[in-house]
Amino acid sequence: MNKDHPNWSRRALLGGLTTLPAFLGRAFAEDPTTPRQAFLKPAAPITSPDQVIGVMEFEPLARDALPPAHFGYIATGVDDDATVVRNHAAFSDVEIRARRFADVSHLSTATSVFGTAWKSPLYLSAVSAMRAFHPEAELAVARAARTRSTQLMLSTGASAAVEDVQAARGAPFWQQLYATDDWNVTVAIVRRAEKAGATAIALTVDSPGRRNNETLRRAMRIDNRQCGGCHVNNSHDMWHGRAMFQGLDTSHVTNLAPPAITPPFLDRLRGIVKGKLIIKGIVTGEDAAIAVAHGADGIVVSNHGGRNEETLRASFDCLPEVVAAVRGKVPVLLDGGVRRGTDIFKALALGATAVGIGRPQAWGLAAFGQPGLEAVLDILDAELTMIMRQAGTPTIASITRDHVARARR
Repeated sequence: MNKDHPNWSRRALLGGLTTLPAFLGRAFAEDPTTPRQAFLKPAAPITSPDQVIGVMEFEPLARDALPPAHFGYIATGVDDDATVVRNHAAFSDVEIRARRFADVSHLSTATSVFGTAWKSPLYLSAVSAMRAFHPEAELAVARAARTRSTQLMLSTGASAAVEDVQAARGAPFWQQLYATDDWNVTVAIVRRAEKAGATAIALTVDSPGRRNNETLRRAMRIDNRQCGGCHVNNSHDMWHGRAMFQGLDTSHVTNLAPPAITPPFLDRLRGIVKGKLIIKGIVTGEDAAIAVAHGADGIVVSNHGGRNEETLRASFDCLPEVVAAVRGKVPVLLDGGVRRGTDIFKALALGATAVGIGRPQAWGLAAFGQPGLEAVLDILDAELTMIMRQAGTPTIASITRDHVARARR
């Protein structure tokens, strides 16, 4: 085995797994037909976020900075990780149609979501347990969101208390919701988040039970640390010890999701949510229509980053049918596999109102803390601006389906 090879350490880490390096090593892909291959490996170690050129360069930096199990947690998919790979690969199935005769002398990425002005259509999606990637956890994420005027969706499984995150953000946030199978806990989480300043509750509906995260389990095999140092009673169930659940009676909780997320459950939740209700994890037009009919103010097209189900359908693959199903009644957001400004552009062209990122948050945070995440946001926004100029779209509103075409293979 060649230890000088850029993929060596991750292959050793994951026991020679053949599918995951395609995901973990995209930035270092062995493709002799691409000119970038000759210069992918830095001549010297990257020691500051301003040296990072593209978002994917943060991934190996995070791998080197994190314990095996923590990197395995953010990297893992389900079964063969094929849906994780597909989440990003799907964007390559769509081409951007560059237009020449347009006035782009005044270009703006500004947009509006739920009547609130955003600097960019990019937002930070919910990622659990950020302390696994950096000691400052969600507080660093919130501060990065503040300096970059970026919308933050906070996970129910956050390491930091919601009140502290709101103080660090200094602006309204969205609260992602794992409703659990105890309604009293559900109500308590919603009430606490709203009291802290959450203007939207984003119910996650794609976590119905156990999942086969083989990559994480392989990483845990070679991590010789004692999990009890971070996990109460060595339990990885987030209702044991995570900040949002502290002070709540979780003795009746056995699952992050109710046994039946049905239309009556949506109606019941709608009845207690004072602000906007977002349904996160929708991947079909049928479910999108049900969600809107039962009170959803917004939809997030998401397959949980490929972490819960091996369907081989990327979030991006599912976007058009969801947009068609909601018929413009509510905003449609998307997360999953976004690594480039061109990915954001393509999602907007196919009807997304805004686009979220998950794993890149952890990579930037693990590599350089708050400045690392700020660099991730800066890179994506800069890339979005550049492709908007090439496509002749001076505003977000001017990006339409006419600006993309299906790739011909």
